[in-house]
Amino acid sequence: MADLDVVVVGGVGVDTIVRVGELPLPVEDTIKVPPIRRYVGHTGNGVAMGCHTLGLRTHLADVIGDDPDGAFVLEHYRRAGLPFAYRTHPSGTRCAVNLVDPDGQRTSLYDGRHPDGMTVAPSLYQPLLRRTRHAHLSIVDWARHALADAVELGLSTSTDLHNWDGVSEFRQDFAYGADLVFLSAGKLRGRMSAVVEDIFERGRAKVVVVMDGGRGSFLCLPGSSPLHVPAVPVDCVVDTNGAGDSYVAGFVYAFLAGREWGECARAGALAGAHAVRSAGTHTSFISAGELGL
Repeated sequence: MADLDVVVVGGVGVDTIVRVGELPLPVEDTIKVPPIRRYVGHTGNGVAMGCHTLGLRTHLADVIGDDPDGAFVLEHYRRAGLPFAYRTHPSGTRCAVNLVDPDGQRTSLYDGRHPDGMTVAPSLYQPLLRRTRHAHLSIVDWARHALADAVELGLSTSTDLHNWDGVSEFRQDFAYGADLVFLSAGKLRGRMSAVVEDIFERGRAKVVVVMDGGRGSFLCLPGSSPLHVPAVPVDCVVDTNGAGDSYVAGFVYAFLAGREWGECARAGALAGAHAVRSAGTHTSFISAGELGL
């Protein structure tokens, strides 16, 4: 019997948040900014911390560096009480510099660090997959193997393709291999229906969710027209970093509670709206009580 609800594989790093007056930045020798902050972030962290805060029995697995950022990550999870299985790699811990404008919109300068084709021993994640009900796979290269293992074990699975264009081969294993597929609307303007149909036809997806920030999201089911789910109104958007990851966590929580797809999408929207009210990456997550399921 599973003693975990969710295993999140991959997607941990450190974000440096720089708040700027406008995006894109003007070409200047020096631009004064408010205090620069560092947070443990990235997509796997956001989903894992979101699920953990919602009360799901959550375990995270990833590769970090034996470096100060790696130590920062380990201390963060120790304080949060989130179980974290890891291996270290000489290339170091993933990191990003995120520029955030006064409206909370961001540009992320991402340093993935780990080399293409990096292999990870399955012993990092296979024992965890045998203990869980659900696996969420971040789009790091080696996690595609964990996705295949999760499918073979009969687990429900999810992934977030982020700004996939519907064509790039790198993300196809994830797009066609997971049961719950999330992606961003940004590169799909005018092509959303075709890309979603392709995921259903070539993959195993039960649902595809296209997230579109403050414009809401689209819940897509096989053989049906996309259902627009409005964003939850927010008085003040402070920072959009991590909103999509919180949406995924809220959706997965409702899915594992046996709710119907529309309720899952509304739970995601509530969780995403909660996230944008606080500064920084993954600094505040909605609770199960606030979600109200």
